[in-house]
Amino acid sequence: MALLQIAEPGQSSAPHQHKLAAGIDLGTTNSLVASVRSGEAQILTRDDGPVMVPSAVRYGQEQLVEVGQKALDAAVFDAENTILSVKRFMGRGYQEISQQAEALPYKLVDQSGLLAIGTRQGVKNPVEVSAEILKQLHVTAEQALGGELTGVVITVPAYFDDAQRQATKDAARLAGLNVLRLLNEPTAAALAYGLDSKQEGVIAVYDLGGGTFDISILRLQKGVFEVLATGGNSALGGDDLDQTIVGWLLQQTGETEQSSQGLREYKLLARRLKEKLTEHDHVDFVLPLQEGEHRGQLDRATFEQLIQPLVRKTLTACKATVRDAGLTVDDILEIVMVGGSTRVPRVRQAVAELFGKEPLTSINPDQVVALGAAIQANVLVGNKSEQDTLLLDVIPLSLGLETMGGLVEKIIPRNTVIPVAKAQEFTTFKDGQTAMAIHVLQGERELVADNRSLARFELHDIPPMPAGGAHIRVTFQVDADGLLHVTAQEKSSGVSASIEVKPSYGLTDEQIMTMITGSMAHAKEDMHARMLQEQRVEAERVLEAVDAALAADGHLLQDEERSAIDASLLRLRASKDSADVEQIKAAIEAVNISTDQFAALRMDHSIRTALKGHKVNEV
Repeated sequence: MALLQIAEPGQSSAPHQHKLAAGIDLGTTNSLVASVRSGEAQILTRDDGPVMVPSAVRYGQEQLVEVGQKALDAAVFDAENTILSVKRFMGRGYQEISQQAEALPYKLVDQSGLLAIGTRQGVKNPVEVSAEILKQLHVTAEQALGGELTGVVITVPAYFDDAQRQATKDAARLAGLNVLRLLNEPTAAALAYGLDSKQEGVIAVYDLGGGTFDISILRLQKGVFEVLATGGNSALGGDDLDQTIVGWLLQQTGETEQSSQGLREYKLLARRLKEKLTEHDHVDFVLPLQEGEHRGQLDRATFEQLIQPLVRKTLTACKATVRDAGLTVDDILEIVMVGGSTRVPRVRQAVAELFGKEPLTSINPDQVVALGAAIQANVLVGNKSEQDTLLLDVIPLSLGLETMGGLVEKIIPRNTVIPVAKAQEFTTFKDGQTAMAIHVLQGERELVADNRSLARFELHDIPPMPAGGAHIRVTFQVDADGLLHVTAQEKSSGVSASIEVKPSYGLTDEQIMTMITGSMAHAKEDMHARMLQEQRVEAERVLEAVDAALAADGHLLQDEERSAIDASLLRLRASKDSADVEQIKAAIEAVNISTDQFAALRMDHSIRTALKGHKVNEV
């Protein structure tokens, strides 16, 4: 008799077989890899090497590629070929970053709109540079675990858009990694913290990393992690705290003009000063100058004054995100601190003042993201039932379509749990319309111009019908990695078109701030603008319909009736471009009233024409 091999859902068919998986925190400043061993998430190292690998890549002579500390050390004397903070370039277009070119030591290259970097080994794009970091972490993991990885979970900032997420996945594939899932960094931190401390309730995850700031509000209950809301700033991080010190140092020395190597020296000194001021009230320093050297001292009070505007920006984002979650700061039970810069005493103090309680720092803020990713990877490869830990993530920005009048129809609102699929039906605007342009947008505002364009595609071969006769069903699907797929289908004919959104351009800093705060700051004027555009679109529809009717059946009208209709149409044409919603609405209503009798005449005429030549019993 044959036997069936039975395994629990989500579990290996061979219970004794432990699949190797890892979590990777691909950071702006430093990167880490972790795995679950003997039931505990641990950071992996190679040959007793450093826990954190600096996210630095140097392209040397004879095709030599250095990654990590060696590359970081070389940044001082070979700045042009050493790439730091490449994460900020992921998924970005050349035009978005070109304005920063003067502040960067290496040459930026425009590759058909895409950003790349010129090195002595040729042009390298951010995906290739990130892949070098991931290759090092890949080797570290397999050496530490003694076998081949089944898959990895890689973390990304909550506000990485589709292009940045896709670029991260591409880099992982280039490094030979099987990506099980992309995971938001604050969510990964909450996962690690929740399992370690068995905390239940609503928590805030304050993540101030090297290049990004994220704030997430999560509800933890019986192993279920649900992200209620996310916010932050993808262009604010520890690097910016360092930059404030660099500016202060330049003022102290009076040397405003600096070479690439000189700027690197200033930045490395600034980072050391920031780290030392975490434990000391003041720090002495010596800075070599073009002529001689400068000796000085930076105290904690001055440092805190320098960074206060940046800290205040993070607190503003925290308040907005708590409101998005429908909560107040009093509802937050605990605050988890993530990222090396959360060690700064002023940062911890400001967060404690905002939430009215001391933040939790029991888990190493540099390691907590990688540890959470490792726990999730362990679940996804089947070593642990997914029922033990359910992770619910959300999309950071609303997704929608452009409709007539330059308006945005939101299909999936922000903070919707993913994966998710939603559909909505649309119709044609003109008689006989056989094609429809689909414009996919991302953002919170009411007008297309205030949101970010993600993609465009067209649906062709729609059967010609009267305006409003076609039924086009548009479906939005967001997968577990936050990537978007859009499909449009005309229901009667079955014709369809679709697109996978992998845009080449990420969000600019200004767009991010506008999208997150703009919908609240401009809510009243946005609503007025939407109502105005809707009335203008309706006015155009009425004018087009009445003009077509007059052209076909105008002979049915008496002169007085025609004059009344013409007069109402004239008033509507004059009103439709005004900024007065009520005026346009009144003009439309006047046209409707003046054409009531005409509509009845047309109906009678159509019936008589249809019955002509037929007997009653035939009808």
